[in-house]
Amino acid sequence: MNLIRIEPIGKSNWEEALSISLLQSQEKLVPSVIESLAWAYIKPWDEAFDPYILCKDDKTFGFFYLSYTPNSTNNYWIGGFQISKEYQGIGLGTQSLERIVAFIQEMHRPCELISLTIEKSNVHARKLYEKLGFVNQDRENQYGEIIYKLRLKPRRQKL
Repeated sequence: MNLIRIEPIGKSNWEEALSISLLQSQEKLVPSVIESLAWAYIKPWDEAFDPYILCKDDKTFGFFYLSYTPNSTNNYWIGGFQISKEYQGIGLGTQSLERIVAFIQEMHRPCELISLTIEKSNVHARKLYEKLGFVNQDRENQYGEIIYKLRLKPRRQKL
């Protein structure tokens, strides 16, 4: 089984990140990759803002960013999650989100709670996140997006 790789965006792969494109009907549902890369430089919300590409085999097919406060337990936000249009509909969204959650647990051990927001009209995304255990908080952020949260199961300590 070929695993999904998560790679930080840098000098060697930023052009691959910019090649990710959505269906026109999806473009208003998530920030563009270029907008997200600008936010990574500016860090508008938190102390840290890390952009990543999603890869399988030798293909870059997706993007997301993580905005967070280092070493916090509850301030980790997944944003900009998108699968390029030519790779949609084959299960990569579900596999990628599972991999992203595992990646956050691996890289940010104190994390106990992962948050994200979804445009109200994005029914497909709502189903995906709910299927993987994210819970609608029945609250909106300042942009009118619905807030979802995933409480992580405590990690067992190795003896």
